[in-house]
Amino acid sequence: MSNQLDLLRQFTTVVADTGDFEAMRKYRPTDATTNPSLILKAAQQEENRYLLDKVVSDHANASASELVDHLLVAFGREILSIIPGRVSTEVDARLSFDTQASIERARQLIELYQRSGIERERVLIKLASTWEGIQAARVLQAEGIRCNMTLLFCLPQALACAQAKVQLISPFVGRIYDWYKKNAGAQWDETASAGAADPGVQSVTRIYDYYKTYDIPTEIMGASFRNIGQIQALAGCDLLTISPDLLNQLSGNTTGLIRQLTPGHAKQNAPAWQASNEVSFRTELNQDAMATEKLAEGIRAFVADGIKLDALIAQARGK
Repeated sequence: MSNQLDLLRQFTTVVADTGDFEAMRKYRPTDATTNPSLILKAAQQEENRYLLDKVVSDHANASASELVDHLLVAFGREILSIIPGRVSTEVDARLSFDTQASIERARQLIELYQRSGIERERVLIKLASTWEGIQAARVLQAEGIRCNMTLLFCLPQALACAQAKVQLISPFVGRIYDWYKKNAGAQWDETASAGAADPGVQSVTRIYDYYKTYDIPTEIMGASFRNIGQIQALAGCDLLTISPDLLNQLSGNTTGLIRQLTPGHAKQNAPAWQASNEVSFRTELNQDAMATEKLAEGIRAFVADGIKLDALIAQARGK
């Protein structure tokens, strides 16, 4: 009997949101995504210590930031030996508001991958969906370096990414859900806000409907899930990146799964076309308290874990 993970694969590309190699072998995703928090967690696991030690020993004269990039690529290479598709590797979140530095860091990551025999087509460079990050992606895409825009919480961010012709966006679901649930407090009704009524699901659906209505080729990958109900409600999205725990729940669920998102349905409910430029981006993002707060919070969290990763590498180097 088919389980929901198998059924989901029929109309959505399944992506693993983890740095856990064994989980990838078990659930057989097409692609995989990483971020500073996931790499920090994976690098601290004893079974992955060899990767950290090898990076430090092989690049004794490298700077701290170069060692981080070497470690990210080491994990990426290991992941690509397991999965058939692409890995997403994130530029240091401390560069989220520096377009030129983000471009240079992305080029360095791609060069490291290519030097180790990995084609650039198998790598997506992750950048925060700030105005500066999106402009960096515009330049990188023109050079043939494919980008995955993360920390995306609203349609104005998605519109700017489409204009920049990025390869893929990762609109968040769970963090949007978290914000609305926290803001509602005791008034939050979990049942009334589940499935298609989930505010995170609604945000991704709006983006999906817009992209498909106007035939925007940028791929949409729903991310940051809190429960399988959110995944079920977005069945049919181009890609969904899912944690090992939720992959396990889907694989153990043998009830049916109905596709919820289709290009045809999106065009039947065609949203109005919207202009996008820097002024509208900044104005509309500022007007959206949820998106503004979650973008800032996400960058701060990734910066904090980036600093911890630096300390972990320095500790390994000092031994």
